[in-house]
Amino acid sequence: MHFFRRYATTTSTNIIERLKARGMLSQVTSKNLARVTEERKITLYAGVDPSAVSLHVGNLAVLMTMLHFHLDGHTVIPLIGGATGQVGDPGGRSTERELLETETVQNNASSITNQVENFFKTATEHARIKDRSIGTSQPKILNNLSWHSQLSFLSFLRFPGKLLRVNVLLTRDSVQSRLGSNQGISFAEFTYQLLQAYDFWYLNRNHGVELQIGGSDQWGNIISGVELIRKANAVEGKSLNEPVEIKNGIADEVVDDVAYGLTIPLLTTSTGEKFGKSAGNAIWLDQRLTSTFDFYQFFIRVSDADAPMYLRCLTLLSVEEIDNLMREHMASPEKRLAQHALATEVTQMIHGDAALQVAQLASTVLYDTSSSLETALTSNPDSVGNLLEALRDNPRLKRVSSDQAIGQYMTKVASSLGLVASHGMANPLLSSLSVSESVHRIAKARTLLQGGGLYLNNHRITELDRKLNKSDFIGDKVAFLRAGKEMLVVELLPSENSGD
Repeated sequence: MHFFRRYATTTSTNIIERLKARGMLSQVTSKNLARVTEERKITLYAGVDPSAVSLHVGNLAVLMTMLHFHLDGHTVIPLIGGATGQVGDPGGRSTERELLETETVQNNASSITNQVENFFKTATEHARIKDRSIGTSQPKILNNLSWHSQLSFLSFLRFPGKLLRVNVLLTRDSVQSRLGSNQGISFAEFTYQLLQAYDFWYLNRNHGVELQIGGSDQWGNIISGVELIRKANAVEGKSLNEPVEIKNGIADEVVDDVAYGLTIPLLTTSTGEKFGKSAGNAIWLDQRLTSTFDFYQFFIRVSDADAPMYLRCLTLLSVEEIDNLMREHMASPEKRLAQHALATEVTQMIHGDAALQVAQLASTVLYDTSSSLETALTSNPDSVGNLLEALRDNPRLKRVSSDQAIGQYMTKVASSLGLVASHGMANPLLSSLSVSESVHRIAKARTLLQGGGLYLNNHRITELDRKLNKSDFIGDKVAFLRAGKEMLVVELLPSENSGD
């Protein structure tokens, strides 16, 4: 189901006003930016931190902002921090970042470059499905290691070091918070904002970049870049020792801005909890780290309080569509219409339509107890294989050989698989249970069956002597055993004695 009609809202044609309406604008260095982007297309960039091998949901706010500019016809440059990632940004942290090995940063940068490329490819195609007028061009991705590796320490001290004042740099929130901590701040992390400022100047000079965007925790770093560009332009042809008059560093009073900064609110829950690896709740964009099924389910489980913000920040649905959707959702919140729309839009945009269908199939067979499993899994010859792949690391998936399962009483299968008093056994059929424990579990399974609480493929088991048969496995491969709302997916493997 597609909820999206056209990515742009009908309330304003200006990209800055649209971002503001979506709640995707925190601060901007000059009110002139809205006028400039109304009059012409500009070039902008955002830094992408390679401190992990994959991006996560928390990174999507900045990626989506770049996407909005890209779809609006502006030139977007995602900048991979192959150099700055070797130092570490002190922003948003009370302790020093762990210094990563150079090889690790390079490997992360390569992986994330591929992810960013894939994001713009799938997200642009996602937008074009609903609006074919959108172009197919892709942003140019750069890595700041390509110029920082050519910059000597002495050159760095002369520029940008000579133009940026320490007393101003000390006022940045990222520095102030660390100065007040027991650990303090290292010289390396203190100079991070100079490295980022140099990036902005370099891109402005060599690629015509006028705007830097980033999360709200990047405000100080962005300001340093704007100031460096203005001061560098002001001293063209002058000695670096000559004083430069800058009105308030940055201000609306400046009529002809040469560079701009824009920040986006950090993606958090309604309780203020951030997303990310340091917060310990990262939902990765890499399917090897977070399966498409778990990615989809993360958004299905979003609270009603968080759903409107995530819809505005993480989808291309218009503000009007989101408002209408939320009104429909609140009329029947138990249907979780907002969450289903959110999960559908984001999963399709990040992982593509095929992956979305697999995630929806897995969600249906695991959570929709009214569905016909046979119909869901036989309508497409690849459905069973896709389901097993989607659940490959899910604890609900239990793998058993045919000689261990076929012909066994259902009460024994349920107890052995851990559906009764399971406590999360990884592969109970291959585990040795004490006689007393086994008898106790079988007795509980019998009680469950007699009470009408044991199901096979969503059909209630009524016969106490019911055995598990080969025909119970859909596609000769998978069966579903359920007690109440707890579902186990049983994958049938060849007999251990078959020689296969």
